[in-house]
Amino acid sequence: MRALLPILTVVAAIIVLWYGAAVALNRQWVLDQAARAGTEPPAFSQLVAETMAQERPVLPAPHQVAAELWKGLFGQAVTSKRSLVYHGWITLSATLLGFAIGTGLGILLAVGIVYNRVMDLSVMPWAIASQTIPILAIAPMFIVVMNSMGVQGLVPKAVISAYLSFFPVVVGMVKGLRAPDAMQLDLLRTYNAGGAAVFWKLRLPASMPYLFASLKVGAAAALVGAIVGELPTGAVAGLGARLLSGSYYGQTIQIWAALFGAAIVAAALVAVIGGVERVTLKRMGLAR
Repeated sequence: MRALLPILTVVAAIIVLWYGAAVALNRQWVLDQAARAGTEPPAFSQLVAETMAQERPVLPAPHQVAAELWKGLFGQAVTSKRSLVYHGWITLSATLLGFAIGTGLGILLAVGIVYNRVMDLSVMPWAIASQTIPILAIAPMFIVVMNSMGVQGLVPKAVISAYLSFFPVVVGMVKGLRAPDAMQLDLLRTYNAGGAAVFWKLRLPASMPYLFASLKVGAAAALVGAIVGELPTGAVAGLGARLLSGSYYGQTIQIWAALFGAAIVAAALVAVIGGVERVTLKRMGLAR
């Protein structure tokens, strides 16, 4: 309970500030309605109540978002296009494919960078430079090119996810593969260990903590990439589609519910990776 107290305190503070911001941002609509009706501005208590119950508020109140989130998760059939579970699965499928591609590519590039100086001097700068290009700038162009080639649906979104997720894996894996110090490397050389033995018995085990840390970042980045990949296409399914439809029709509560749905998916991915990390490091004797 003591461990949860700081977390609950922060959450309570955020909720209080959120309610205050909702009243401040939504009050103008209430005042405008009173002015149009030619009546006096409502009392503070009535003003607060009306800002908490608007259908299209500037900033939805926490209870409105919670109600919409509950409705989207549990109030619809999972096959319904109004269900956040349905849209979440569409986005998650692209996320997982892109994450798998980005992780595999990142690990291969990291091994090449560590073992090949030419790749270290050539590939690593390009990998860093690739992340300076805003994904919102290249995603529409990439989607258009892929569509012109007849490639639609899951693959373009997965490639954008891979583009965002591979870089953390590259950086983390390079750092991990280079983690063994000179004494450890010299010890294996005294046992006449070859390059493969050094990799499998020293470098790879040493890189595991770094790899899992980068995988958590990469998973969140892959989810962002999948959502961004849904935006330029005018998608009708996925969390990005929910964001689009909400923005088209001014449904701010729907937008916030979709954002929290994405946060839940990201938290679940990180939790799964964390569980695999604990099991793996424990079996390797690296767990604290």
